[in-house]
Amino acid sequence: MKQWRIGLTVGVVVAIGAGFLFFRSDWPVRKEQPVVINDIAAPPIPTLNPDRVAQGEQLYAQYCAACHGPKLEGKPDWKTPLADGSYPPPPHDNSGHTWHHNDELLIRIVTNGGDTSYPSKMPAFRDKLSQDEVIAILDFIKSKWGNDEREFQWWNTAVGDQQ
Repeated sequence: MKQWRIGLTVGVVVAIGAGFLFFRSDWPVRKEQPVVINDIAAPPIPTLNPDRVAQGEQLYAQYCAACHGPKLEGKPDWKTPLADGSYPPPPHDNSGHTWHHNDELLIRIVTNGGDTSYPSKMPAFRDKLSQDEVIAILDFIKSKWGNDEREFQWWNTAVGDQQ
């Protein structure tokens, strides 16, 4: 049986509530793992910057929530075309398809308006938002996804076009 080593020089002490947990100094340090889909690896998912996520939340509320919903829920029946053939605004949460697209396409859709793969009434925001602001909005949206969606979207961004 391995011996526990407790001490500031050989272990890490973390206070939780009123108690303490002691970690063994020989526990492996968690290393970020690549995202692997179909035996193709992408670099580890980048960490979202909390300041940029907060900025993106404010910008989303100002520019996106009126159409895509304050909770990223989109419009009901967003997959059903309207009378003019266009589609209602889709959700940006896990129930939508935003996470299926790479960063480049998402930035282009927000900047230039709509998605050319289907009729859309989404306006272009190139005159209202800088590229950094668009990325902040996307980081806010990504912060609401589950790990599986984040991994897939990142893999698609990092290596999707290389497959």
